[in-house]
Amino acid sequence: NWLTKFVDGKEFIDRKLMEEQKAGGLTRKLVGFKMIDRGIPRHGYQIASPEGDIIGQVTSGTMSPCLKQGIGMGYVKKEFAKVGTQIAIVIREKLMKAEVVKLPFIQQK
Repeated sequence: NWLTKFVDGKEFIDRKLMEEQKAGGLTRKLVGFKMIDRGIPRHGYQIASPEGDIIGQVTSGTMSPCLKQGIGMGYVKKEFAKVGTQIAIVIREKLMKAEVVKLPFIQQK
């Protein structure tokens, strides 16, 4: 990656692990999302598929006064990372609808 160079003969801590990760590719991706249902996403809440399967976790979330809706970011399985994908945030054991959106949440003119 851009921070660590894999130079032959040069060993460093966790080189083997990083080489395995590089060969295997990403398994999850950081995405932004907007709530469709009424609710405020919070750090640590689970992210689910519309069917209820857990696919990730919210890293940050709040109520946006500008957008007048809940917004957040979180890691999801890479197959759910495409903009426009319907997801759900588990809030008080209920699936609340949300949608993956392009970041930043508010586009500058």
